[in-house]
Amino acid sequence: QVQLVESGGGLVQAGGSLRLSCAASGSIFSINAMGWYRQAPGKQRELVAAVRRGGSTNYADSVKGRFTISRDNAKNTVYLQMNSLKPEDTAVYFCQVETWGMQNYWGQGTQVTVSS
Repeated sequence: QVQLVESGGGLVQAGGSLRLSCAASGSIFSINAMGWYRQAPGKQRELVAAVRRGGSTNYADSVKGRFTISRDNAKNTVYLQMNSLKPEDTAVYFCQVETWGMQNYWGQGTQVTVSS
């Protein structure tokens, strides 16, 4: 089992920045990929960014150049630095990890609201 605790959401004006953090505990040795998803009201949950244990990353096209995902393996923590935020970035952001055994674990979600 892996437990995830997220922090860093909030309200920000368009053009502003936020940094999300997600700390993992439990069976951390089993973690391969760590990432962030988001879900806006009435929409499906979508991948924002992910980083694998080796460091390779992938991003949604809508956030490329604005968001940066990083990972501190020593702290078992993944970060999402969000710059140049837009109102359409408003959503609940979920931390997600995937184990080597292809199991997925989710955080409780943190609200990000970008005002215009």
